[in-house]
Amino acid sequence: MPTPVETGGRFTFADWQEQPVGPAEATPRLAHAEVANSFTGGVEANRTTCAYTIAYTGENVGTYTGMELLSGSVDGRKGTFVLEERGSFDPAGTVCRFEVVPGSGTGDLAGLTGSGGFTFRHGDSSVEYTFVYSLA
Repeated sequence: MPTPVETGGRFTFADWQEQPVGPAEATPRLAHAEVANSFTGGVEANRTTCAYTIAYTGENVGTYTGMELLSGSVDGRKGTFVLEERGSFDPAGTVCRFEVVPGSGTGDLAGLTGSGGFTFRHGDSSVEYTFVYSLA
C-alpha cells in the first residue's frame, strides 16, 4: 500500500454560470452551475471543467454536489483526473470536501486515489486547498 502524501496550494475561479432548475423563486430550489477553476501548488491545473447541482434551502444557504475534471499535474506527475465534490454554503462562505473518482486518473496519475477540501470565505480572491493522495 503506497504511503499517502499531503500537498496543497491555492485556486482561483472564473466564469460562474448558474441556471435555475424548476421555479427560480421557490424555497427549497435547485440550480445547475458551471465554473472554471485554476489550481497552483501541489496540484497544477489551468481552467478546469466543473459542474455543480445546488440545493438552496434558504437565502444564500444550501448544499451542492459536483464533478470537476482537472488536466495538469500533481506534484510534477502529469495526467488528468476527476474530483467528486460535496459541500455546503451560507452567507459567510463555502466548505467543501472532495475525493478522486476511482479509475479516473490518466498518464502519470493512473491509479490516483485521494481526498481533500477547502473553505472559502466570501471576498477572498483565491482559495486554499489541501489534498492527501496515493498513487498505486
